[in-house]
Amino acid sequence: MFRFSFFSATFLFSFYSTAQQDSVRILGEVSIQANRIQTGFNETSANVLVLSGEQIKAAPVLSIPDVLHYLAGVDIRQRGANGVQADAGIRGSTFDQVLILVNGIKISDMQTGHHSLNLPVDIENVERIEVLKGPAARVFGQNAFAGAINIITKNPEESFLKLQAVAGENGLGGGRIAAAINNNGVLHYASASRDFSDGYKYNTDYVISNYFYQASLNTSAGRVGILAGLTDRSFGANGFYASPDYQDQFESVQTSLVALTLKHRHDPVRFRSESRLYWRRNEDEYVFVRRNPSLYRNLHINNTWGYEWNAAWTNNLGVTGFGVDVNHLKLTSNNLGDRSRSVATVFAEHRMELLNKKLDITPGVQLNYYSDFGTVFLPGADIGYILHRNVKAYANWGYTYRVPTYTDLYYSDPVNEGNPNLKPEYAQSYEAGLRFLSTSGLHIQASYFRRDGRRIIDWTRETPFDRWRPDNLIGVSMQGFDFTADWQIRSKVVRWINLGYTYIDAEKVSDLTFSRYALENLRHQVVTSVVLSYGPKVRHSVMFRYCDRVNLPDYTVTDTRFSFTSEKLTVFADITNLFDKPYRETNLVELPGRWIKAGLIYQLSMNNH
Repeated sequence: MFRFSFFSATFLFSFYSTAQQDSVRILGEVSIQANRIQTGFNETSANVLVLSGEQIKAAPVLSIPDVLHYLAGVDIRQRGANGVQADAGIRGSTFDQVLILVNGIKISDMQTGHHSLNLPVDIENVERIEVLKGPAARVFGQNAFAGAINIITKNPEESFLKLQAVAGENGLGGGRIAAAINNNGVLHYASASRDFSDGYKYNTDYVISNYFYQASLNTSAGRVGILAGLTDRSFGANGFYASPDYQDQFESVQTSLVALTLKHRHDPVRFRSESRLYWRRNEDEYVFVRRNPSLYRNLHINNTWGYEWNAAWTNNLGVTGFGVDVNHLKLTSNNLGDRSRSVATVFAEHRMELLNKKLDITPGVQLNYYSDFGTVFLPGADIGYILHRNVKAYANWGYTYRVPTYTDLYYSDPVNEGNPNLKPEYAQSYEAGLRFLSTSGLHIQASYFRRDGRRIIDWTRETPFDRWRPDNLIGVSMQGFDFTADWQIRSKVVRWINLGYTYIDAEKVSDLTFSRYALENLRHQVVTSVVLSYGPKVRHSVMFRYCDRVNLPDYTVTDTRFSFTSEKLTVFADITNLFDKPYRETNLVELPGRWIKAGLIYQLSMNNH
């Protein structure tokens, strides 16, 4: 039932920024990182949300998946607490249909999309998060079936040392250390963190360690950037992947990412290009009984090596973007076997502005070749028109595509059986919307969207006694409406109010009775947030979400953070699930009740040291 109290919806609170600057001006200056053509936030003709580092800092969260919970249209389905294991969907998609990127580097996992949010990046490292809702395949390629989430990391120019400690109920603890050094134009930024908990119920303990390094320097060839990250997480997986009756599962995942980027020296006004080498490795060990690993154990190791070159040319007809991406994937697994795949991608799009720059049109196409699935064209187009100084209408269309993961194709255990005859799934996506952006601090965006999927892959069975098996369903269609409003209020007490709502009407065409993933979308989603200020040093954040999922009972969750900030020290206290509501984001795992946490952050500027 769709219900929530007026008190909850208005008192509840925002991770949206406590910064004193003009929010609209800030968003307008943000360049959306699409690798090739980069446009300002105000200029885009797509549905894009941008979370700044200050906005993330205000949220009562310890992980990147937690902060994504509060974006309308984004569906985070956690099995463990505090980002231990989470899946991301956009506008009713499955977790395999959303592309995750770090600085534009694709983090798609050929084993399974369950690993896409095992990020080798800590929340401390995030400069901002960009979310593109809608057809994104022509820009980012396959897996951007319903949208893309691009995590932009910090590249600090000022030297500092930062220490953080956190503690809380359920044996929760953790610490972070980060430092940045600017030495004659050579920037170094590094961090290490460790988070742990005894768990909120039996066998939900976890330990997560993150290590991150980033550097940049000018050379004769251009600006060179180096990125290296590692996340190592081990956790009790009570009921994560089987019946809730199986409580002794355990998983250990290690993910690393290394990238070397060169921004070539050209005339930055007319021509910009960038080359990148990257390597991602993921190792996943799963045991069915934690104290007896030999009973049933899976070990998967996959590697992705790739090279990418992107360019944008500004000419008399507009801006032309083009690029290539070549990568090779290799999987070694005791269950899925030894597999490999090569992928080659060519991309081109052109943005033109007409009618005194009131009308912008951006058609584009991406050509993908897969060594095991052949060639596919991914066309699409964006169009926008400025109706008024503060109002823009936009529409977009795109063809999207996803190849099966190796889990879809080959996984086998007593209750699951892969299907090596699966074909790629595809869809046509459409969207039309309005964006209002005023200098008074009010930003409103509303859109209608539709995605008509064909050959959608879902794990199904005819009776409860059959094994789950993936098949290409006849089709799944998603249509709906989403709305977001951000208002920075120039009040001494209320600093920011945010409201987001998404409605999805989903239809599946299939003769099978039981479906695991294709229809577990949110029907109604409401997120609202408020940032309050009690004087110049005290902030109070309240965040609320209401979720009505088609296959589960609806629920409401409220989180809050109090923080006090002086010149060098910040002290904060979080309460998540403030009203201790029972809820599930998947049909297997009940998530934590009320959880109290507190921490402190000490930051020392070293510019004068």
